[in-house]
Order: sequence, then structure tokens, then C-alpha cells
Amino acid sequence: MWNSISGRITLKEEERVYLQSGDLEWEIHVSRKSSEALPEVGAVARVYTWLLHREDQMKLHGFSDAAERSLFLDLLKVDGVGPKAAMKILSGIDRTAFAEALEKDDVDALSAVPGVGRKTAQKILLALKGKLSPAGGGVLPIEEDITAALAGMGYDRKAARAAVTAALKTVVPADVRKDDLEREVFKKAIAIVSGKEAAP
Repeated sequence: MWNSISGRITLKEEERVYLQSGDLEWEIHVSRKSSEALPEVGAVARVYTWLLHREDQMKLHGFSDAAERSLFLDLLKVDGVGPKAAMKILSGIDRTAFAEALEKDDVDALSAVPGVGRKTAQKILLALKGKLSPAGGGVLPIEEDITAALAGMGYDRKAARAAVTAALKTVVPADVRKDDLEREVFKKAIAIVSGKEAAP
């Protein structure tokens, strides 16, 4: 639900950073490539975020830029690839090399990435070739962002997307402050996908 968090880095490890923003210190899980790209402890940084929210855990994932987060969300579309596996893949390959491997149908290059066997590499090619989301630096499209959040909570992705589409029809942007729009759509979508509210 947060696009990014800006603050001072208080701890930096290979796959985790702490970010002090106001009175809050965030624990953010990152890929090794994001960790390398972020500045050293004491520096101010902006980290793009994605929240994993399940009944038994909440974990904030972070990315050094919107392009890496976009690739992370694309990887979640692949059958059998969850947030943990997606972060491991991001640690082993950057977006440019990943896109080149897709373009060339290079199963060997993808399967050489730690955490990706040949079977998973083939699934990635089938699911994502020619379908990578734009790597823009702005806010992700609201529909994709909320769908990914619901999928991360354990809901079926197809059902989640249908719920978000339905929820968007009930929220009139002109009647809602821009900052509150995503929150309102998320609340309605989760009510629809959990069966607590009928789709319009």
C-alpha cells in the first residue's frame, strides 16, 4: 500500500536494510542487487516497497528502483514463484539481463540464476516473454499493485484481479482524495474477494 519510503539507512546487510523515517524504523527485505545499489549506513535513501501480508506474517520488501519492483511483480505472475523465490531471482539477475534472456528464449541463462531450475525457467519464459510490465519510475498502476497485494495475502490471483476491477467501479476518483484512492479500492476489493461484499 506504500509506493516508497524515504529515510536514513541505519543498518545495511546483504538482504536486509533498516530505514529510519521520522519516528519509525522500518525493517525492509531487499535483494542483494538492491542492497549493493543503495547508499551506505547514515545516508538518506528512497526505497520502493511491496508489502507481504498474510495471516501469520507481515514482511516489507524493498527495491532500489521502480524497475526492480516491476520485475518482482511480474515474477509473482509465474506459477510456483512466490515472494521469497522472486527476491532470490532478483539477487541473481538484473532486469536488463532478464529481459534479454526472455527475448532470446535463453532457458540456460535463466536456469543458471540461483533458485531457478530448468523447469521454473521454462515457466518464466512461457508466462513472461513479451509481457514484462513497463519499468517506469512512477507509481505502479493501481489495479496491478492491489492485485499483487491480495495475491501476496494468499488469495487466488485471478479472483483478486476480478475483485479489484469490481472495486474500481464503485470508487469514483473525483469523490476521493488521491492519497485515499488506493486504500478505498483495497478495502472494497478485499471485502469482495473474501465474500463479505457482493461484486457490483
